[in-house]
Amino acid sequence: MKKIFELYAPCHFGLEAILKKEIIDIGYDITKVEDGRVYFEGDDEAITRANMWLRTTERVLLKIAEFKATSFTELFDSVADIPWEEYIPADGRFWVSKATSIKSKLFSPSDIQSIVKKAMVERLKKIYKKEWFDETGADYPLRVSINKDIVTIGLDTTGVSLHKRGYRTMTAKAPITETLAAALIMLTPWKKDRILVDPFCGSGTFVIEAAMMAANIAPGLKRGFLSSKWSNLISKNIWDDTYEEAREMVSIDTDVDIQGYDFDKNIVEAARSNATRAGVVDMLHLQCRDVASLSHPKKYGFIITNPPYGERLEEKENLPALYKTLGERFASLDSWSLYLITSYSDTQKYIGKEADKNRKIYNGMMQTRFYQYLGPKPPKKNK
Repeated sequence: MKKIFELYAPCHFGLEAILKKEIIDIGYDITKVEDGRVYFEGDDEAITRANMWLRTTERVLLKIAEFKATSFTELFDSVADIPWEEYIPADGRFWVSKATSIKSKLFSPSDIQSIVKKAMVERLKKIYKKEWFDETGADYPLRVSINKDIVTIGLDTTGVSLHKRGYRTMTAKAPITETLAAALIMLTPWKKDRILVDPFCGSGTFVIEAAMMAANIAPGLKRGFLSSKWSNLISKNIWDDTYEEAREMVSIDTDVDIQGYDFDKNIVEAARSNATRAGVVDMLHLQCRDVASLSHPKKYGFIITNPPYGERLEEKENLPALYKTLGERFASLDSWSLYLITSYSDTQKYIGKEADKNRKIYNGMMQTRFYQYLGPKPPKKNK
């Protein structure tokens, strides 16, 4: 019988429901939802499939333990009691890659990292009858978070963050991560049979993520994962099957109308190169074009975009005209919807109307808002 693990995946605060739905859609049961984190159950195959298919999380962690600790002695003893030998082989390279503490008596990340590593070593020395670990095998990085004195230890199954899909080598200024772009698209009612335009496409993240969703291309298909080297926990056959499943589910011939444009031709070429690496360039219409020429003959389309925020003073001076133009072009599009993420505080003023909804979201360390102008639903097609 396969061993069942408790896994968890972090996400942007406020987007937990999107990640929860993703996890349910790939077939796993949710055990708990916290701010910025969703827990679920699954076997070794769940680790491979979650890494392959989840679009809105940065990584998948295998929960090792959860306990209370208010002193470093308690932390050391509790960590030393964990059966680390069930997870880390004698030649495994293990360390605490990140430690965080919120509202807890133990608050020094470097001390937490040091104590946890020391306790692990003491446990494994007794189990493996060794005084020294060469750590020449696979990597087993851990993440420790302490919240109100409750310690959670997770084994990072992912490695390089999942927003690194493997297609984006060139980026524009103020880029949006692939995971956040995917989550924001999922917050809208857009489906592949509806038009999508990004008039500030930059390096192409929104339109590429939308095309990958439309073609059912797994976000992890063109990259590797740290836990693929964990032969003690996950067999190579399971990884092979997961990649094979993802390849078989690609539907690149899907008919879509997804457009991206930008006034900078070099940036458009970067977007085209990224789309080529993602395998979706033939699904996209990319061109050098200004937002003032935004138009489309059809109804019920979507504008989903990440316009300039004005980080530099000279750019800030251009923002009123830029957002005013976007608002005017949107107003001319009959029955369309507009979704934009920006930190510009006068967005609604210059768009020319108040958003139907707006949601606070952190893009990295920058506080932004996701403004949502909701167009009407298209009439139902006769069956």
